[in-house]
Amino acid sequence: MDLVLPPDLDRWAFGAMLVLARVAGAIVLLPGLGESAPPSMVRAGLALGVTLLLLPVLLPDLPPPPDAELRAGMMVAAEVGTGLWFGWLARCLVLALPMAGQYIAYMVGISNVLQADAELGPQTTAVARLFDAAVPVLILTTELYKVPLAALEGLYRLVPAGTVLPIVDSSQTALRAIAESAILALRLASPFVLAGLVWHIATGLTARFLPRLQVYFVAVPGQILGGLLLLGVLSGALLSAWLEATRAGFSTMPGTG
Repeated sequence: MDLVLPPDLDRWAFGAMLVLARVAGAIVLLPGLGESAPPSMVRAGLALGVTLLLLPVLLPDLPPPPDAELRAGMMVAAEVGTGLWFGWLARCLVLALPMAGQYIAYMVGISNVLQADAELGPQTTAVARLFDAAVPVLILTTELYKVPLAALEGLYRLVPAGTVLPIVDSSQTALRAIAESAILALRLASPFVLAGLVWHIATGLTARFLPRLQVYFVAVPGQILGGLLLLGVLSGALLSAWLEATRAGFSTMPGTG
């Protein structure tokens, strides 16, 4: 008995390849879903599951398989680039929290910009590592990951499958995401920046009026202790503020409209 294949099997297969390319590229970088801790098979299964859910909805608008193999490869590559760009936008928003941890560590006095940490590396502090570990926990427990996943389906209305990202618009969106992330990080760390400035001014005045006092040996322990106490008091409010800002940022991502 001969096996009869559906007449539109090639359209389904090519459409699945296009959707999987964009979805997999996005999940590699999406916060909470694209972390390096879970096994790669888990992320691959997640990408395949999302593809199977989106394919029946998107198939009528997907382009037919091209005659040239080079053209097909270029379309798949364009989809991978679009997915990576989208995932990077979401990742850029959540990077504000570990970036704020860097600022806080410097202002508290438990890190030095001129001396690298032997355990954590030259670009990482203990506070930043702690906040970085908190990112996927907050994203998954609050189900915030659903917002960029839903936006991924709407992204096909802005960037049709198989087309290349518009360079000007995508570059402007990327620059805006970087600026918003940096501003949010500074806002989150602003209480520590203000407290650090006041502390240094007070230390300078003390050294001015009491020149014989070893101000450094008195000020540094007080700075660290006061900074850690302030971090303990404000950590809950800081995480809540970051979560609300991230939710608002996700709601303005391409495809959410």
